[in-house]
Formats: sequence, structure tokens, C-alpha cells
Amino acid sequence: MAIMAIFTGKGFTKDMYDRLRQEVGWETEPIDGWIMHVVCFDESGDVRMVNIWESTEKMQEGFVSRLMHVMRKIGIPAPQVEVFPAYNLNVFTTTI
Repeated sequence: MAIMAIFTGKGFTKDMYDRLRQEVGWETEPIDGWIMHVVCFDESGDVRMVNIWESTEKMQEGFVSRLMHVMRKIGIPAPQVEVFPAYNLNVFTTTI
């Protein structure tokens, strides 16, 4: 079952995100089971992220195999995560 994971994190900055994005390379080498990703930053510069995954298991596998070690290397503080089963998912455009 697809899930929506909402990540929020103090101290997880744009510079850290850009480095993570570059080092992991998920846009050129997609992580298995990761369907959709949206990120923004609040007024204080902290991350707000929504990810859609095929399942909780795929999300956990993706974090262990591709994301966690790079997050630790960069010094990204662990974000808070809320996970919900997806009820309906529509994608209306490919990218911004």
C-alpha cells in the first residue's frame, strides 16, 4: 500500500538538502519504490518535505540503502517523520 511520509526538521537547511540531493543522485538514479518528492523550506530555513512511497518497507529500504549514510556524513539532524496510508494519489504535471 502506498504511503505519504511528511518530514519536518530543524537545522536541515537548503545547503544540506542540495548536498544530499547531489550526493545521493535520486534524480538520475531513482531509489526503488520512491514515487514522488516535494520539498520546501519555512521562514526560518527549516525543511518541510512530502514523499510518496510504494510502501513503508520500500521507504525504510531506501533510507537504509541510499539516504541515511549520506545524511550522517553531511550532519543532517534526524527529521521528524509522520507516515500515513495513501487514500488517493493524483499527479497532474510532471515537474515545476
